[in-house]
Amino acid sequence: MKANANDAATWGKVDDYVTEHLIPYDEVLEKVLAANREAGLPEIDVSPAQGKLLNVIVQIKGAKRILEIGTLGGYSTIWMARGIGAEGRLISLELDPHHAKVAKSNVALAGLEDRVSIRVGDALAQLEHLAKEKADPFDLIFIDADKPNNPNYLKWALQFSKAGTVIISDNVIRNGEVVDYHSTDPRVHGIRKFMDMLSADSSIAGTAIQTVGSKGYDGFYIGIVQ
Repeated sequence: MKANANDAATWGKVDDYVTEHLIPYDEVLEKVLAANREAGLPEIDVSPAQGKLLNVIVQIKGAKRILEIGTLGGYSTIWMARGIGAEGRLISLELDPHHAKVAKSNVALAGLEDRVSIRVGDALAQLEHLAKEKADPFDLIFIDADKPNNPNYLKWALQFSKAGTVIISDNVIRNGEVVDYHSTDPRVHGIRKFMDMLSADSSIAGTAIQTVGSKGYDGFYIGIVQ
């Protein structure tokens, strides 16, 4: 029987198929997701296939310095940190102290405490602190936090970039709502302004990729600073 490509159940089955064939079972990552559920964190982590995509992009880029805006329970953090190698460093910013505590425990479980630093507090304030510290530019920046602030995060991401820096942002399609001019959702407004800024900025070249899967219908923005 032919699968219905528009069936959300099919998307999930295909995700399972991809995971089964291309992403070996990982006891640590399974324990991380279980710990997140047990701690009551929202189940909005990237999917295994998306986590592996981030890991592969990190390796293709050869990234050694990563900035992540939005940690949650550290699932995506671990995927990326594994890609930078022992000499790499990843800074992740998380607003919620409870989420950060869970993430730190998960990072320790993965044996990555030496390359991951989780900073707790408002991301915009943390970014200001990084600027005051005169932080070196990052090789890759992953934006996955509160969407109304995406335009502000983009400004900071560009400030912490150099030629060749890769900037990725999750959840930029939002079940197709990004094209709804009449949306009253502040998350959609944040993404639309984010897209408008990218459209007007010649210093970064990129595209958005629509995704379907176990996480529903959404997408990533992927760009490279010129």
